[in-house]
Amino acid sequence: MPKTYNELYIDLRRRLRDAGVEADMLESALLVAHAAGKDYAKLMADLRLYTSPEVEARVEALAQRRLSGEPAAYIIGSWGFCGLDLAVDANVLIPRADTEILVETALKLSGKTDSELRILDLCTGSGCIGVALAHFLPKSRVVLADVSPQALRIARENVQRCGLGARAVCVEADALTLPSQYLGSFDFIVCNPPYIPAREIAALDSSVRDYEPRLALDGGDDGLKFYRAILGGWKSLLRQSGWMLFEVGETQADEVEKLMRLAGLRSLGRAKDTAGWDRVVYGRQ
Repeated sequence: MPKTYNELYIDLRRRLRDAGVEADMLESALLVAHAAGKDYAKLMADLRLYTSPEVEARVEALAQRRLSGEPAAYIIGSWGFCGLDLAVDANVLIPRADTEILVETALKLSGKTDSELRILDLCTGSGCIGVALAHFLPKSRVVLADVSPQALRIARENVQRCGLGARAVCVEADALTLPSQYLGSFDFIVCNPPYIPAREIAALDSSVRDYEPRLALDGGDDGLKFYRAILGGWKSLLRQSGWMLFEVGETQADEVEKLMRLAGLRSLGRAKDTAGWDRVVYGRQ
């Protein structure tokens, strides 16, 4: 007998919950919507409608992938960030709510939304930070930089998705080496670098350890390798009175703030995530 979309959703939600998936409600809806070729809003509107055996089969195939540990974002090929629907794949980290704190903090520091700022998003990955800032600061210009050509392909797709045109450009650059002066100078340098200590990667949740790119996770022996390199080299691109903002791990704020102070940054500050951890550390040139 045919099932309704609501029945498929409820059944998948139960299976995800039983498997320990915390966001079972959201993920089950997104997976069913993806299998049906609908967006979230359309699925919610169609919950009472009957589906087809073909859609049921696609939902089951997606369910098996998720229950095996593959993140929903990679299965769907997109994920929400700061209200934007961004492309993702296994070459980039999945955008997280904690990283939205960095965007929110940069927007507060930027002042008016019509500010004409030049922004560098270093270790950009999917481009989520820089793309969001370009979206909310429509007169800004953003450079999205990453060492991974595969990540930059996704970042370029997100530039196009969000209609940023020439206001956002992607460049291949290694945060661990000195920057090219051809990049120019910036009012903001924002960065969510790899910050997991190498010895701790094996203990991460399997959905992160086995699926997300190690290149975007491994912060060296103590997790601080990228902060040192960026403050030692890339800070030279920061304009006078410009801001540098980092996302940091749950216990890294003190060490990163110390490094920023030693690098000569002033007006140091922090922003907490929803769990109360100091998630963003920032300072001014």
